Amino acid sequence: PAPAAMSFFGFTPQTCMLRVYIAFQDYLFEMMLVVEGVMLKKLDGIPGCKVSPSKIRKCTEKFLLFMKEHFDKLFSKMEEVLLQLVLNIPKNVLLPEDKVQEQYPYSEEEFQALQDELQQLQQQCRAEAVLEQELRAELEEQKAVKAELEKILQCFDGLENICREHGAGNFKESFAFLTQSSKKLQDVLKEVEEKISLINI
Repeated sequence: PAPAAMSFFGFTPQTCMLRVYIAFQDYLFEMMLVVEGVMLKKLDGIPGCKVSPSKIRKCTEKFLLFMKEHFDKLFSKMEEVLLQLVLNIPKNVLLPEDKVQEQYPYSEEEFQALQDELQQLQQQCRAEAVLEQELRAELEEQKAVKAELEKILQCFDGLENICREHGAGNFKESFAFLTQSSKKLQDVLKEVEEKISLINI
């Protein structure tokens, strides 16, 4: 029979390999998130550590890309071996669900056209899976940025409360006053330095 008898147990070998690829890729992404979480917790416990979550995320993404490139190379070899030796249906075997081929046989060219179309669909599916992983990574990064912004807002709220407790008015007015005082002090310091330089002359 024609080599179209490529379906067994309700799926094709190519579909099986695609699902395995996506499963491995999802596991790799989740593993990277776990590693990133552990790194953030460890670094957060080190006093004086100034490594930001965004820098950790960039390193994680770089390592994930490195791992994915190597994984794709290894998976390509594994896929070739499995399709040839494990998920291969002998040419002399015709499965019950493929008996329709005996009634409606088709040429090698038609089969190749279908294979090409299937390969394009698989590539699109893989590209969409990669895009999904990137979107998930971006979402995690946005969560980290949101958490940092919430910390900054809490810090400003704390400063404003301190200003209120000491009768300094609102935080914006106090900050403006401190800025003006700092500028005046700088001017006075500059004037003193100029007078000292004149005396030394």
